Amino acid sequence: MAVILIVDDSPTELHLFQSTLEKAGFETLVADSGEDGLRVARKSQPDCILMDVVMPGMNGFQATRKLTQDPETARIPVIMVTTKDQETDKIWGMRQGAVEYLVKPVAEKELVAKINAVMAA
Repeated sequence: MAVILIVDDSPTELHLFQSTLEKAGFETLVADSGEDGLRVARKSQPDCILMDVVMPGMNGFQATRKLTQDPETARIPVIMVTTKDQETDKIWGMRQGAVEYLVKPVAEKELVAKINAVMAA
């Protein structure tokens, strides 16, 4: 069973993503900040990470850059997930090492399809 780490500062978003992914057969881990996401990723080595962009403290761009530059976590694909549908944010996220970019609210089928696609790549 694939393990997905969800990093988001919104308890509501964490719950929605977690229930969607568990219903689709994934095991989930959660972190409510960029810093916590880094810690959980290093410790648990998930198969994929869903990373919110806008968070207090370390934002999703900063956390993604740290994950992709760390030899312990560089192989883990990161999907940026944000409420902002801006091309500049998408480009910036990809430059930080994200492999995909989704805009909230994300349809369940689209979310599961993107995760499966990045893990198969």
